[in-house]
Amino acid sequence: MKNNIIQTKSFEFALKVIGLYKLLQASSEYVISKQLLRSATSVGANVEEALAGQSRKDFVSKMSIALKESRETRYWLRLLQESQMVKR
Repeated sequence: MKNNIIQTKSFEFALKVIGLYKLLQASSEYVISKQLLRSATSVGANVEEALAGQSRKDFVSKMSIALKESRETRYWLRLLQESQMVKR
């Protein structure tokens, strides 16, 4: 199977977010961490779906959803950073 950089990067990103999620949960932050986990893991899931798309239209639709989920993930990460709940 040919490596797909988007597939690989979205999977690696999800793994990193899972680690951050665990840290947030350990510090009793439950609401934003759950939203972050859902949107971040959804990116890769939609990329996987897109790669198995039945048509070009199906592929574009799933990749568009992945893009929307990545933008939502960026929002949650910015919120965590700006609120200083997570520091770089």
